[in-house]
Amino acid sequence: MKTKISILLLVVVAFAAYSFSFESYAHKAATGKYVGAQTCVGACHKTDGQGKQLDIWQNSKHSQAFKTLQTAEADKIAKDKGFTTPAAETPACLKCHVLGKDMDPSEFESTFSKEDGVQCETCHGAGSEYKKLSIMKDKEKAKENGLIIHDDKAAFCTGCHNSESPTFKSFNYDEMWAKIQHKKP
Repeated sequence: MKTKISILLLVVVAFAAYSFSFESYAHKAATGKYVGAQTCVGACHKTDGQGKQLDIWQNSKHSQAFKTLQTAEADKIAKDKGFTTPAAETPACLKCHVLGKDMDPSEFESTFSKEDGVQCETCHGAGSEYKKLSIMKDKEKAKENGLIIHDDKAAFCTGCHNSESPTFKSFNYDEMWAKIQHKKP
């Protein structure tokens, strides 16, 4: 009997912990708005002291991700995969090349541009609640306000860089991470 009660208690505690963390994340997503890369890196994360994230992002393929879908080559890839719409209008392409393709416009501030492709908030979550300098100076406070820092970056990145991607065969996580990582601040 004690074993059954212990197991039941363990299941209840585990479910409560899961529910709490999911609700916390859902609340942050519901209250935060996406502000766009230019607000994040353009305002603060561009100096040497801040890690030059603006340069890193602008010089990466992520900043050009949506633009690559507007090419004849991308349209050919989409057509070869059996899609009848141009790549820039194909949900299977957009899901990894653009943040916000299926999101409600109310989730974005006017400073956000989908044309900026894969940007800061694609990985780090909606920034309106953590973008203030007073919050960003405290990493834990920023995380409490919606900043996402992935513990398993490889798993997150391979959500898009996987076998469904036409360029997957040439994707080397360690090599690519070295190009876009930003250790500061």
